[in-house]
Amino acid sequence: MGCGGSAEEELTAQEMALYDRQIRVWGVDAQKRLSKAHVLVCGMNGTTTEFCKNIVLAGVGSLSLMDDHLVTEDDLYANFLIPHDESIYGGRSRAEVCCESLKDFNPMVRVAVEKGDPSQISGEYLEKFDIIVVSCASIKTKLLINDHCRKRTKHIAFYTIECKDSCGEIFVDLQNHSYVQKVGGEPKPKELTYPSLQEAISVPWKNLPRKTTKLYFAMRVLENYELSEGRSAFEASLSDLPAVLALRKEMCDKMSLSESQIPTSLLERLLAAGMKQHPPVSAILGGILGQEVVKAISGKGDPIKNFFYYDAADGVIIIGTTRIGHTVLQAKERRAMRPITLLPRGKGIEGYCFQQGTKFRGDRLQLTGKFNYLTLLYLATPQMPLLGLYL
Repeated sequence: MGCGGSAEEELTAQEMALYDRQIRVWGVDAQKRLSKAHVLVCGMNGTTTEFCKNIVLAGVGSLSLMDDHLVTEDDLYANFLIPHDESIYGGRSRAEVCCESLKDFNPMVRVAVEKGDPSQISGEYLEKFDIIVVSCASIKTKLLINDHCRKRTKHIAFYTIECKDSCGEIFVDLQNHSYVQKVGGEPKPKELTYPSLQEAISVPWKNLPRKTTKLYFAMRVLENYELSEGRSAFEASLSDLPAVLALRKEMCDKMSLSESQIPTSLLERLLAAGMKQHPPVSAILGGILGQEVVKAISGKGDPIKNFFYYDAADGVIIIGTTRIGHTVLQAKERRAMRPITLLPRGKGIEGYCFQQGTKFRGDRLQLTGKFNYLTLLYLATPQMPLLGLYL
């Protein structure tokens, strides 16, 4: 079943005019569902602000933000919704400042602040939302909210998204999800059954495929360390490395996994990052989550099947699947995302789109100025192409 509201009510003339281009992409019915969907985001950072911007521009019905933490200078690095002016953000919460900025993106979308602590959220409170996105929360809080979503009679889609420096993880639980997939040009109905977050992370490591991303294991080690130490999310630092390595050994011994599958260098990177997020990676992750939520609401296109991983260090995306009744996490898709460096050639830039092998001309991008090189990251799906340019 879809995650949005009813598509029975008609769009207004103003909505039809504003969303004309995207209606041509995903149709009037999808736009109607989107305009009736209510989204709650817990935790405002670089990835969730990118996600919020995307769904506000897409015309979601309402967006509620929950993050009572006061804005600090550290937030300015990746959160583009916070003005670099202390007179504006001083003494205010992340949710309040981000809410003010998001309202300017699309006045037709209701954006509001929800005060409170995500760890204290009740199941009854969640019933007014269709989509829940959680970030920068402990694994205990994520499991609690996911459990609340699953116990409600209303269908509530649950997502988590994390970015630590240049590494990212997205988890998706759509419970029982029906959607339409185009096969040979013909739409065919599909159904998926999702495991909970608890079920997904409880799969024995020894039963996972050899190609399971190392980032999956590293994230589980850090989650367990924070849980065992009673730490809040992302509180661990490099000073905790010896204790984290000891826990890695303990977990690997228990799970019959070689410690080489969780490199010390990767754990060092994640611990050193703390709350730091690399803006280009945040943009990629937030964009992908935005497209996934649109697909879930509209019921069009293949959704992520549980886990999504991205590491800019090796330029590889991993999309994993955990199925109920099977003790296996499969690498369903592996897409090369290695940046391509293109040298200027004449007035434009010429090269090849490495994913599909189709030729493109850079002068179509209307680039101006002088560049020593251009780095292109390309990822596309039939529903929504994502193109990132970094100079």
